[in-house]
Amino acid sequence: MSQIVEIKVPDIGGHTDVDVIDVAVKAGDTVAVDDTLITLETDKATMDVPADTAGVVKEVKVSVGSKVSEGSVIVLVESAAAAATAAPAAEAAEPAPATAAEPAPASGSSSVQIAVPDIGGHDNVDVIAVEIKVGDTVAVDDTLITLETDKATMDVPATAAGTVTAVHIKVGDKVSEGSLMVDVAASGAAATAPAVPAAASNTPAPAPAAPAAAPAPAATSSATPHAPFGATPINEQSFAKAHAGPSTRKLARELGVDLGQVSGSGRKGRITGEDVKAFVKSVMQKGASAGAAAASLGGGLDLLPWPKVDFAKFGEIEIKERTRIQKISGQNLARNWVMIPHVTHQLDADMTDLEEFRKQLNKEWEREGVKMSPLAFIIKASVKALQQFPEFNSSLDGDNLVLKKYFHIGFAADTPNGLVVPVIKDVDKKGLKQISIELGELSKKAREGKLKPQEMQGACFTISSLGGIGGTGFTPIVNAPEVAILGVCKSQIKPVWNGKEFAPRLMCPLSLSFDHRVIDGAAGMRFAVYLADLLADLRRMVV
Repeated sequence: MSQIVEIKVPDIGGHTDVDVIDVAVKAGDTVAVDDTLITLETDKATMDVPADTAGVVKEVKVSVGSKVSEGSVIVLVESAAAAATAAPAAEAAEPAPATAAEPAPASGSSSVQIAVPDIGGHDNVDVIAVEIKVGDTVAVDDTLITLETDKATMDVPATAAGTVTAVHIKVGDKVSEGSLMVDVAASGAAATAPAVPAAASNTPAPAPAAPAAAPAPAATSSATPHAPFGATPINEQSFAKAHAGPSTRKLARELGVDLGQVSGSGRKGRITGEDVKAFVKSVMQKGASAGAAAASLGGGLDLLPWPKVDFAKFGEIEIKERTRIQKISGQNLARNWVMIPHVTHQLDADMTDLEEFRKQLNKEWEREGVKMSPLAFIIKASVKALQQFPEFNSSLDGDNLVLKKYFHIGFAADTPNGLVVPVIKDVDKKGLKQISIELGELSKKAREGKLKPQEMQGACFTISSLGGIGGTGFTPIVNAPEVAILGVCKSQIKPVWNGKEFAPRLMCPLSLSFDHRVIDGAAGMRFAVYLADLLADLRRMVV
């Protein structure tokens, strides 16, 4: 006697209407516990759904392209083991009640699902390492996976101890807060998990078959208004059948790309966002619908193609790949430079008295291990200037300015992997000593690649200091969505006329870049002069 068991979609982190991108079984297949049945893809992650019952597949209720949610029936499995276990248990129930209680240990075990914690609001973060596999025993705070954003690498620890029973992500996946990482059998779960008959005996009697998740409609009632670069409308039937995830489909809709015309380079031919972008690029290069493409993809800049040169024919060369941080930073900087109308004011600030005061503080705080740098003074003075000129502490949102009432200052930190910008929060509420301590701690974390995402977010104003290197001025690029950035070069002794004679003074070159859509030239110079006056006479900071 056999028993038909429904296997349903388990908890998938609250996601609904998730795409089925692969079905790994068919009717007649024999499956064991934890064998993959189907693969799902949200806009943030790909996950395999395993069998929780062993047996023979009688019917598959979903297909590629279907959409499922927690509780949707995936397959019907004929579980001979379950029936064989259930029958002896029923026969022995009257003479030996203890026999029916034997499966209790399994019900006493606990299975914990560990999801990605708060990672500072980042979405679609790359998984660059998976440190565990099914069967491993983990303790609390053991590293499960390693993530890499465009600014930092971070380890994600276990929040529960036990034996890993399922790993839902792999290297190359993209995850966000709440994405399911692993299942852990806590307490006695590891010992009882292999007991398939016991698990099956707890399965309730089969209820009437739940309706299968409806497959994605082959076509909509009308063609989408979007068209690939203003050309022919999207074929909704081929678009729906395309092997692509939600985020890729959304990108294709935004760009007006018919996924039915795109070849996929992902696993099992899945179309990725990069495939969509490559398709757009190929169409543009062929000159198809050039006018509409230019209008939709960047404003119609009539630029010559980037020169291609075989450098090897001139001599020996070496190819060195840029780091991920350099790639992402380069894209952001290029966007900011093109989109923001920059103006840069330059002037020198007299740091003579400040430098004497700094040396005095360093002697007083030497025993505490606190070392004061000129940057700490500049950070504090910048907040005073932002309070005096509120438009510098804003962000542009369409036709509106978002004026911020908090004062978080970012500072550019040079690291072996590229430039990162840690942020000191609530500077207006902190003294010079606390600012110096946080400045040192964040700088160390930046060099070691241990900055957390939340430690690089929320800046209102950024300072890029080259004081340890040299220079007499430069043009820093505004870090959108901020509207201004301050560049600082190395202070130098210069002869300055005091009304009677030239006197040696320690002068620090300042370079203030700002968004001319928000700040006009006169306001920019007033800000710069006010800041320089604060640094020249620290008494002004308390006025």
